[in-house]
Amino acid sequence: MSSSNKQATSGGFSLLELIIAMAITMALMTAASTLLANALRVRSRENQKSDALADTQRAINIISREIANAGFNLSNNGIVAADSGLNRLRIRSNLNRFDYDPSVTATMRASVTDSGEDITYFLNEVEQTKYLARHDFYGTGSTVLANRIDSLNFHYFDQKVTYTALPSDDDITSVSALEVTDLTKAKYIVIAVSVTLDEVGTRGSPGYQPSYSVLLCSDVMLRNTQLWDY
Repeated sequence: MSSSNKQATSGGFSLLELIIAMAITMALMTAASTLLANALRVRSRENQKSDALADTQRAINIISREIANAGFNLSNNGIVAADSGLNRLRIRSNLNRFDYDPSVTATMRASVTDSGEDITYFLNEVEQTKYLARHDFYGTGSTVLANRIDSLNFHYFDQKVTYTALPSDDDITSVSALEVTDLTKAKYIVIAVSVTLDEVGTRGSPGYQPSYSVLLCSDVMLRNTQLWDY
């Protein structure tokens, strides 16, 4: 009985093939990592935009509501002209004049020195960051309503006005000639708040995020001034 020897052969990758495969794999992983990093940066930027806009809109809503109450139970529009202007507004109102709860004394009802009755809004800058702040003289003191603010402007009118507010601007336009210089005669206020996020990275480089700016506005009628006519 005869037997035959079979030559065993083995197959595999050569060293050159392994190097090429590894190089291709590394290139694909690098590209995927870059895309993922860019996507995360974009998502983070969008989250910053959403947070900044939500904070600012919430602050504007608070300010608008309180400004609308200016002059309540007073014989004027409630604006403290000596402490108000383009970037600052101080208002007063007598909110508890007809509150006869036993805890509210006659002195409290007659004055505007209770919480929420003497309020100032202003822009405060700390460590290169600007905050929209609210100061309650006889209540909670100073509180931050919103951060990442670029500018805060108040405009005063004696009637409703139409103005221009471009998203890229930091203030409204086309109304300067209509503004009143005597703030005690103001019946209508426009609040303009600019939110700006600085650019990130270098233009043209991976992950670059351009600067972002938006102008938010609110129109407020000083409703208590209309009572003067009755």
